[in-house]
Amino acid sequence: MRNGDDLEGFDGEASSASMISAASSPYQPTTEPVSQRRGLGGLRCDLDYLRGTLGRLKLAEVLLALTAFICIETIMECSPCEGLYFFEFVSCSALVVTGALLLLFSLNLHTRIPQINWNLTDLVNTGLSTFFFFIASVVLAALNHKTGAEIAAVVFGFLAMAVYAVNTFVAVGKWRMSSRQQSSRQSSDYIRARTESREVVHRPEIQRLDA
Repeated sequence: MRNGDDLEGFDGEASSASMISAASSPYQPTTEPVSQRRGLGGLRCDLDYLRGTLGRLKLAEVLLALTAFICIETIMECSPCEGLYFFEFVSCSALVVTGALLLLFSLNLHTRIPQINWNLTDLVNTGLSTFFFFIASVVLAALNHKTGAEIAAVVFGFLAMAVYAVNTFVAVGKWRMSSRQQSSRQSSDYIRARTESREVVHRPEIQRLDA
């Protein structure tokens, strides 16, 4: 039979062994708070993005494009109608595309499709929207009949163009930063691979073991 000292020693060894096995086990218990875990399907609203510069610009673009589209839709008579139709197309397209990007970014859905360069996609969208809102607003201003709805559409068109221009400037800086980070990451991976290959060449015993 084991005496008390032996039992205490055995318990100490057992607890030490359990601690070591728990520390070395790859299946560690999570300490993540329940409130921070993702919801159903991993969807969650990224409030930091919505509070940031890009999120606020996206919200402003959606609201301005929607307002401009509503103003142009209230016009019942036009002659000629080409400028009105073009402004309607530009405002509707900008509203749909920018709204989709805002939804993707605010819910972090874009992280599920890493094959797409989302910074470049956002840059292209804002740049094209700036250009087409400018053209559509100038054409509508030149062909309008001085009605209240047409004047309001032109004003909101130029406001949307200005916000899209600011977003384009911010998107250019973000795209350049991501491009530099990606190039530095690729160069570091290349240097690491070259270093490992040189270590294999200078250590013939590794080659023999591999063979």
